Amino acid sequence: MERSRKLIPQLLLIACFVFQICASYDDVMFYEPFDESFEGKWIVSEKDYYQGVWKLSKSEGHDDYGLLVSEKAKGYAIVKELDSVFSLNDGTVVLQFEVRLQNGLECGGAYLKNLRPQEVGWKPKDFDNESPYSIMFGPYKCGSTNKVHFIFKLKNPKSGESVEYHLKHPPSVPSDKFSHVYTAILKPDNELKIIIDGEEKKKVNFLSAEDFEPALIPPKTIPDPDDRKPEDWDERAKIPDPDAVKPDDWDEDAPMEIEDKDAVKPEGWLDDEPEEIDDPDALKPGEWDEEEDGEWEPPKNDNPKCELAPGCGEWKRPMKRNPAYKGKWHAPLIDNPNYKGIWKPQEIPNPAYFELEKPDFEPIAAIGIEIWTMQDGILFDKILIASDEKVADIYRETTWKPKFEV
Repeated sequence: MERSRKLIPQLLLIACFVFQICASYDDVMFYEPFDESFEGKWIVSEKDYYQGVWKLSKSEGHDDYGLLVSEKAKGYAIVKELDSVFSLNDGTVVLQFEVRLQNGLECGGAYLKNLRPQEVGWKPKDFDNESPYSIMFGPYKCGSTNKVHFIFKLKNPKSGESVEYHLKHPPSVPSDKFSHVYTAILKPDNELKIIIDGEEKKKVNFLSAEDFEPALIPPKTIPDPDDRKPEDWDERAKIPDPDAVKPDDWDEDAPMEIEDKDAVKPEGWLDDEPEEIDDPDALKPGEWDEEEDGEWEPPKNDNPKCELAPGCGEWKRPMKRNPAYKGKWHAPLIDNPNYKGIWKPQEIPNPAYFELEKPDFEPIAAIGIEIWTMQDGILFDKILIASDEKVADIYRETTWKPKFEV
């Protein structure tokens, strides 16, 4: 990792001169390019569920290395502690990493978890699905589900419980097998941007009830659970006219269709020719036993004589719509004089409501990958945490884009 850290100033300097994108070394809070062995730096979970083997592997067709999911249908868990705890509440935060689905993704995840400090009750060697995280971000596909997860956990200031909030309508995962770079930018004005390959795919507000499920801020009022609809409440906007009378000439028994008496049999119709005839070339199988299998009948072929004629067999007049058909009589609908609208319980103050100016994220102290996948060949690379979105631009331009173009 020390060698990787030494490369950071060089990348920033190159980007500043070549791409006119300048940022400070101090803006880079964490960077993992996997250009050297991860052993001893990343800790593999010792939980029995996680039997998948992690490997340092080249990206197919490139000299670039990444952290590889090497086996199918396995659970994987690995974690890297940060040098220091990093706040998500002090200005802009950029979370970015590359993923290459070299064999596609049938069912599984390829996301990262930004984990809370160990003081809340977890240890790297026991890292699992229950280890507390602040943000989970990245691709997930299985069946019809195809999305780039963005999930965050916050402590509810009213109940004190940790609540999981999911981004509504997240962007889809790119369907090819190339490297793609995923970026989440958290802004101090409560804005969140999801960027894929440098292109903005989603922009939402953490406090918007339309953007997350459940809403971060509960509604001020809720329907009264004890309110009940009055028995005489009429919700019917229209009702059958009570004064309407079925006309005397209305025949409910008249059929929908009747025989067309004006129809004439087409000239040349072959009444005595069947539509199908026995296949003259068919032979009874030698093993056919009429006592067990019944009387053998040859297969049927279309009668060739019928191909040139308007029809074969018994001719019958076609059916036509019955002009006297009216169907079952119903009284016409009129406005209901007693209509009161759709009943709703009255609103009462929500005891769970609270006000919030911005989400109070828990700090992050580690980066973890905890997934189950049916697919091997998933390659993680270039994990970045920064405090300036220009840093994300620099890394996309200098490390990902040249590789993607090749």
